[in-house]
Amino acid sequence: MIIFGTRGYAYQLAMLTLVCGNCGNPAAHALRKYVTKFTLFFVPLFPISTKYRTQCTFCGLEQQLPREQAEGMLAQASPAAGGSAHQQHVQG
Repeated sequence: MIIFGTRGYAYQLAMLTLVCGNCGNPAAHALRKYVTKFTLFFVPLFPISTKYRTQCTFCGLEQQLPREQAEGMLAQASPAAGGSAHQQHVQG
């Protein structure tokens, strides 16, 4: 019997101060990278999909970004503000 599937991971890349498109407040936004990986016997082998999103900490709106825009925002963020990427497991 072969056991395979997928597993989602969330990496918080940075906290950015942006003006929210939904509520209009200049608030902190979490820039996150979501990666879905193929697993074989519960061991993650390779990424299947990667998505970048920002989430407003004021109203909770989450918006998907293209990779180029997310990398540009990350490059503009200061290293002290973002720190290292934190990994979380996402059920899915």
